[in-house]
Amino acid sequence: MHFSRYLTTAQIRLLDSVSSKKKTLETLSELLTSQSVALKARQVFTALFEREQMGSTAVGHGAAIPHCRITGLDRPLAALLRVGDGIDYDAADGLPVRLFFALLVPEDATQQHLDLLAGLATQLNEPVFVRRLLEAGSADEILGLLRQGAQEQ
Repeated sequence: MHFSRYLTTAQIRLLDSVSSKKKTLETLSELLTSQSVALKARQVFTALFEREQMGSTAVGHGAAIPHCRITGLDRPLAALLRVGDGIDYDAADGLPVRLFFALLVPEDATQQHLDLLAGLATQLNEPVFVRRLLEAGSADEILGLLRQGAQEQ
């Protein structure tokens, strides 16, 4: 099971810039809640923000995986935000983050949560793969790259 299984082009947004970590999490929250009438963007933002307060979800190479578990959710939800300029996201490698892979999973889906994070982190550890995502011209191309990468794992 891979992150791309839960992603459609409607949940991928390509922006030239974003002003802050807060604005990034707000944008991701909106993309995530567009998939579920039961979730509210403020609820998701708060959960992602609280998780981020525990430690940065930046994984290096200009990527981050903001994630959390949500009570009442019946399936994983995913969203992707690519920011042209990138932002300071407290990454251990000091690089600005340009790719944000947001993931929500049901409260009791601990193993699924870990498996999805591990699969995505493995892909994002490949600099060539990350470069292709950054150079992709559309949401369709990004989704295709993610799905192709998931098959190669």
